[in-house]
Amino acid sequence: MPDAALVADFNSRLAWETEQRSLDLERVEVGVAALIDDTAKGTYFLAESTTNGTKAVVGQLLITYEWSDWRNGNFWWIQSVYVLEEFRGRGIFRALYDHVHMLAKARNDVCGLRLYMDSANDRARQVYERLGLRPTHYEVMEVDFVMCVQP
Repeated sequence: MPDAALVADFNSRLAWETEQRSLDLERVEVGVAALIDDTAKGTYFLAESTTNGTKAVVGQLLITYEWSDWRNGNFWWIQSVYVLEEFRGRGIFRALYDHVHMLAKARNDVCGLRLYMDSANDRARQVYERLGLRPTHYEVMEVDFVMCVQP
């Protein structure tokens, strides 16, 4: 697994591209390292590409877990999806998604996959729908103790 700095960089790029939000890179690096050190928090999956014999990480996907008492199983939440701009449209996310989907289907303790996205991100919506993901009637609500701006 590459060091937390690479994944944190991707996460920071993602926050800027999707929300025009500038993250505290040091906080993100510590958060990524904490997840890498504790697999109960989640798991990163990375996509590599080889160019002229040199491997480079070009995309990522994070899985976190939500227990469903209704289903007696875990939903795997897909988060922190990022593909370097020059590699978009080449099936990088599809490969990551297909891999995670296969792993989840092979387990008896996983009841489904979920993700959330910015409602204005039409490109992402089209990609997700092509993969078989569908909107639900649920909306995400939150109180953000770290990123919120106090009045």
